Amino acid sequence: MQEIITFIMEIIGTIAFAASGAMVGVGRRMDIFGVCVLGVVTSVGGGMIRDIVLGIIPPGMFQKPVYTIVATATSCVVFWVLYLKKELVEGHFREIYDRFMLIMDTIGLGIFTVVGVNTGIRHGYMDNTFLLVFVGTITGVGGGLLRDMMAGVPPYIFVKHIYACASIVGAVVCVYMYRSFGTVAAMVGASAVVFLIRYLAAHYRWNLPRLKRED
Repeated sequence: MQEIITFIMEIIGTIAFAASGAMVGVGRRMDIFGVCVLGVVTSVGGGMIRDIVLGIIPPGMFQKPVYTIVATATSCVVFWVLYLKKELVEGHFREIYDRFMLIMDTIGLGIFTVVGVNTGIRHGYMDNTFLLVFVGTITGVGGGLLRDMMAGVPPYIFVKHIYACASIVGAVVCVYMYRSFGTVAAMVGASAVVFLIRYLAAHYRWNLPRLKRED
């Protein structure tokens, strides 16, 4: 049962992140191949970095290609929907586009953060809190970071609301909930925490302090 729930969450996260990556590719006027590459990188890139850190060779994306296949299919669907309905990324539809992007990124962030923590625990690092929080965070934000670097835009985690910080908080919650309540409760509860933080940050326009240039 635990493995089934984990797999379902991973697929949902893969679809969400692939959609957000594909949307960035469409926004940068890439062809369908570029859109698919960004979608795949966004959905499996963080997990690949996590697996390398944990010494899982080859990374899970190569051992279980189902995630790459799902990401590619999702990216193709997004591309053709936006290709046939170009008005969805223009004019008054832009707000809907941005909101959908926020939702997809938030879902992917929450799910992959807890999946990263769970992977670290399953590989014997239950007592190493720092490592678990790190691999949870890098799983959550790594794909988006690679996506933005490849798309040539400022990385989302450095400029948009509370993003990486939400992942860190979610990873910490996941670690301590796991020790008290078990895997399923920890993954669901910590994902909900990430969703809540991202929603509040977007709604109230929370941002970390930054230096502003004088004109």
